[in-house]
Amino acid sequence: MKVMAGRGEINYLARFAVFLTTAALVAGMVGCDSGEQHPSQNLEIQTWYDLDAVRNNLAGHHILMNDLDSATAGYEELASPAANEGRGWDPIGVFDYDEPFIGSLDGGGYEIRDLFINRPYKYGVGLFSAVGGAGVVQNIGVLNFTVVGLVPVGVLVGWNAGFVVNCYCTMGSVTGDSDVGGLVGCSGRFAVNSYYNYDEVLINGQHGITAGALFDEGFEEWLTNDRFLDVNERLSQESGYYVVNDVKDFRELLAFGQDGTLRFRLTNDLDLAGEPNFYIPYLAGEFDGNGHKISNLSFNFSFVSKVGLFGQLGSDGTAHDMAAENINITACSHVGGLVGINDGAVSNSCSTGSVTGDEDVGGLVGQNHRGNVSNSYSTGNVTGEEAVGGLVGWNGRGTVSNCYSSGSVTGGYGVGGLAGANAGDVSDCYSTGSVTGEDFIGGLMGTSGKGSTVSNCYSTGSVACAGRDCLQVGGLVGGTGDYGPVTNCFWDSETSGQASSDGGIGKATAEMKDTITFLDADWNIITVAHGETNSGYIWNIVDGVTYPFLSWQPA
Repeated sequence: MKVMAGRGEINYLARFAVFLTTAALVAGMVGCDSGEQHPSQNLEIQTWYDLDAVRNNLAGHHILMNDLDSATAGYEELASPAANEGRGWDPIGVFDYDEPFIGSLDGGGYEIRDLFINRPYKYGVGLFSAVGGAGVVQNIGVLNFTVVGLVPVGVLVGWNAGFVVNCYCTMGSVTGDSDVGGLVGCSGRFAVNSYYNYDEVLINGQHGITAGALFDEGFEEWLTNDRFLDVNERLSQESGYYVVNDVKDFRELLAFGQDGTLRFRLTNDLDLAGEPNFYIPYLAGEFDGNGHKISNLSFNFSFVSKVGLFGQLGSDGTAHDMAAENINITACSHVGGLVGINDGAVSNSCSTGSVTGDEDVGGLVGQNHRGNVSNSYSTGNVTGEEAVGGLVGWNGRGTVSNCYSSGSVTGGYGVGGLAGANAGDVSDCYSTGSVTGEDFIGGLMGTSGKGSTVSNCYSTGSVACAGRDCLQVGGLVGGTGDYGPVTNCFWDSETSGQASSDGGIGKATAEMKDTITFLDADWNIITVAHGETNSGYIWNIVDGVTYPFLSWQPA
């Protein structure tokens, strides 16, 4: 989780950065004689009392021996609307640093029914509050449920850093403030072959897509076909790619996007105007846009995180040669026009429209966690609160190169024309859009922290303070905290309205259009005639007429 200079509070996601590390360490000790838990014995679960006892052996191996429902012993005391003074079931494990569930629960194909949880002020709510690094929940269904929590909230698991495999949820409702999911609330790992029925599950009173959603027809086929769907029965294949010819084909990625061995290729432009609030939560493999566009994506669920045309790209996921046009997205955190969280690669792609969220909000990518973004751009307007950028909201340990953004950016803390916050590497990029924020505000990026680098970049957009006492405002970078080197970078001191920056060199407009300025800084740049480009160089410029532009751009 990022930590930006000057920010004192640590939100619940920051708490769980520690939990993830601790859970992994605890998982590594499973099987040792700690004197507290003895996970070697398989413990059979036949009643709600048995399931409740799992919380006393969080590293144990547990097996469900039959269905649990309102007629099963222990229901009234533990999981009914009358249980625990009307709060219902107490989620297993603790949403805290050292007490997640790190054992295993094998449902054996059985179901848990009639689950009731009413804990609107509790963090980490679901049948399990939190599943740690080595924790496994598998082969179980949850039906006819009511789950209410604060954040994160899921039917099966509130926060998942472990493994959810071959599980499902249907016929019920889940309610929370943010990071609410029909299967899992928030997850460091994507659930494997696990789904919930979009048509039978209400999320904050609405039918909505979160990770693991399948429409009723596909869900029922998957469930009755021994929890298996055959991609070859649903999509045709050409030259090693499964082809996406229309919106119906694109919807199939809900089921098959999580398979990293599959490659998809778009053969036509798609219009999502008739599919409100539709997106693909996870892409593990390749999506080749093939030069086409997907337009009119509209999403308005402010309690859902990881949202874009693709909510998350896995470590081997790629999205390239495509455009997300005329998007209109409002979500919670990790929100981007094309990708919400990127652990893979985005290239030769663009987005237009508007993106709104709270944290990690970008025109193209919300959070570039460990991924790469190259030869891409965004022209959309971006609005958020923390880590808000025209192209990328937060660039974590990723790289951003040969990119630009031109939309206006408005936010609170960590607001930049290209990136809101940077902890990675940014090179050969520029931004031209206006930037307005309250602290750590910059024409290119709001803040660039420890371990980051910024090189051969520039910005020209106006930079303005919307707060009462903005201390970190810069023409190029709002603040680096003396951590991240900024080399061979410039900003237009006239158009930005800013005479200073925490990094970079301010230049007059005429100097910003002078080839010598950039040759003297060892940029890979060449002068071209108006209407021409020279792809042999990273940068082109029409001397005295234009700012530098990337050679892959149309002249």
